[in-house]
Amino acid sequence: MVNVHHTVAYLVLAAALASAVLGSVTAWRRRKAGHLLSQVIALAQTLVVAQVAMGLILLSQHRRANDQLHYLYGSLSLAAILAPWMYAPQEPRKRLLWFAGSALVAALLAGRAYMSATQ
Repeated sequence: MVNVHHTVAYLVLAAALASAVLGSVTAWRRRKAGHLLSQVIALAQTLVVAQVAMGLILLSQHRRANDQLHYLYGSLSLAAILAPWMYAPQEPRKRLLWFAGSALVAALLAGRAYMSATQ
């Protein structure tokens, strides 16, 4: 299960960074979010939620990370990726920027969580 958790960490980073870049470029070009971008953002969100769920399963099996900050970074990553659902404005371009920005923050926090787990 630890190996799956590590593998999904790479997928989280890739999907979150891809959604941040695609979302930012789309907003910069003043375009609407297409089907592909919507799916990439949804994938990033789903992977972060799955990663946290796997972490909780590992915790329930008494498999702990070396650094206690790992749990903080993982929780903040989840909060960042879910925040736009509550706080993003209704205007489409600003909403897209919120989702892209939150994906970037989630990717950075997930990367830090990975570094704190592999010391």
